[in-house]
Formats: sequence, C-alpha cells, structure tokens
Amino acid sequence: MKAVVQRVKATSLSVDGKLIAEIPFGLAVYLGVKVGDTEKQAEAVAKKVAALRVFEDENGKMNLSVKDVGGEILLISQFTLYGDCSHGNRPSFTEAERPERANALYQCAARLLGEQGVTVKTGVFGADMKISQFNDGPVTVIYEI
Repeated sequence: MKAVVQRVKATSLSVDGKLIAEIPFGLAVYLGVKVGDTEKQAEAVAKKVAALRVFEDENGKMNLSVKDVGGEILLISQFTLYGDCSHGNRPSFTEAERPERANALYQCAARLLGEQGVTVKTGVFGADMKISQFNDGPVTVIYEI
C-alpha cells in the first residue's frame, strides 16, 4: 500500500461536475493498493497518516499531526500510484490490486483513519475525479508499506 500525503489549506473533489467532498485544511491522501495488500497494511497506513507530524507548532517546527491541529483528511483512491514506467513509455499497472479488492481496502483504510479520531472524507472509487487542491508548504510525504 502506498500513500502520498500532502498538507493542504483546502481541497475539494468533484465527479461529473458535482461536489462530492471538501475539507477546509488538513491532508489530501492519495492511496494506492498493491496486489497482496491486506487490512494489516490499511491499519498501518491509518495509524501513520493520523499521527504524521507535518504541521507546525508555535515555534515553526513540524511537530503536530492532523489530529493535533483539528484538520481533516480527504482520502482519494489512486491505482496509478502503482504504475510501472520502467519499460517503455506507457505505464503497466500489474502491481495495482483488482478493483473489487482495492475498493474494499480503500474503504477499510477510510474507516480505520476515522477510528484514529480524524474526520475523513472520501472520493468515489473508480470515478473520474476532479480535484482542486491548495497545497500548503508544499509538504508532501510518501509512505509505503
């Protein structure tokens, strides 16, 4: 499982011109599920992302988590995180999990993040999503387990 975590001031997600989810500030998390991933990886991602200290404290040090600052998480499924472009110019997605299993693990990760005490909003699995994102910093962290 791979998560690309970005600190954001605001993020919104739409499908077919309809607003699906938005957060005022917090983390935009793009989640890719790899063949063979289990709930164990979803749990590890949820714990890591909720506790990741990427927000500044009163001294300007990145010392606070999204929970500490009262931020929210927009969790976005993105199978293309497992695109392999090492051979040729068209990515291969053989490492990405099948949609049924990937969606179940995506939903599991969302639930587990919520259990960490963070407000979590989600996109629409498999949809053509349009995301408007106002990055903060920018701060981007990649976590893979």
